[in-house]
Amino acid sequence: MAEDRGIRQYIGDLVAEERRLRDELADGEITASEEHTRLRAIETELDQCWDLLRQRDAAREFGSDPDAAAIRDAGTVEHYLD
Repeated sequence: MAEDRGIRQYIGDLVAEERRLRDELADGEITASEEHTRLRAIETELDQCWDLLRQRDAAREFGSDPDAAAIRDAGTVEHYLD
């Protein structure tokens, strides 16, 4: 469960960064393009984190080792429904 807490903390950090970027855009500190580029990267990282948590939950549910779960590459996480 310690690993889960770390993942959830990182998710919280990413969400805080999203908010900070929006504030910086509103204050004119960054361009819309800069915000968009970074937000897209954050969204991908968030998707990877949530996917990892789901893998860990599933492993526990079915009696496997949650520590065997691994972060999947961005292409897999972002396009699994394609």
